[in-house]
Amino acid sequence: MKKKSSVGEIVSMIVLLLISIIFIFPFYWILTGAFKSQKVTVKLPPEWFPLSPTLVNFQKLMQNPTMEWLLNSIFICLITMAIVCVASSMAGYVLAKKRFYGQTALFSMFIFAMALPKQVILVPLMKIVSFMGIHDTPWAVILPLCGWPFGVFLMKQFSENIPGELLEAAKIDGSGEARTFAEIVMPIVKPGFGALAIFTFINTWNDYFIQLVMLNSRAKLTISLGVATLQQEFSTNYGVIMAGAAMAAVPIVTVFLLFQNYFTQGITMGAVKG
Repeated sequence: MKKKSSVGEIVSMIVLLLISIIFIFPFYWILTGAFKSQKVTVKLPPEWFPLSPTLVNFQKLMQNPTMEWLLNSIFICLITMAIVCVASSMAGYVLAKKRFYGQTALFSMFIFAMALPKQVILVPLMKIVSFMGIHDTPWAVILPLCGWPFGVFLMKQFSENIPGELLEAAKIDGSGEARTFAEIVMPIVKPGFGALAIFTFINTWNDYFIQLVMLNSRAKLTISLGVATLQQEFSTNYGVIMAGAAMAAVPIVTVFLLFQNYFTQGITMGAVKG
């Protein structure tokens, strides 16, 4: 016998549906606007669905190095994601399961660093980047973003769930630190690893400030900076701007779909025990 839904559950579903529509609508409007002509995009009342879809906006978009911008963004985000996830997993494991002098103070420094805005360290950061000779290169964006305190904090919390007995058993069996980390630690913290991968990719993709300061050459811009230049070049052509925004959203949606299972596990981990 099927359980009847209560009035409260029905109301909750309706409210959640309305909230979902509100959040999804801007993306829908950008996606449909990318296939509308300039005349249709400013039409009143608006055309909610493109009755005469066109690719003219994408054709104008491709007159710029758009694909190069997109590839630059993907390269920066993937490299940053890989470094942050691996380094944060190692650091989080050490802070959670190892005991050494100054451990509490070191972790406190990571907590304090989470509240430190990038603008505060911009001047020394620029001097370091200039000294290394990597300004106006992808590495000028990647390296400053690799030391993400939130990643260490997140992976430390997940590493707390690693049973100490497993680590002791691995040590007795003669397993080294590298093997223990790869075969025992990583499978356990995999949900957190997946969640951190999504957070890092999105954070790097949307970090407009660092990209703006570190990149100057038009060919080396990211898609975020590229779309900003399009707003200056096509200030009244909303179709081209929407086409660029739609193209910029594709990688983020793709990464989320690839890691969504780990993300869900990471959010719900520890909610149900026993």
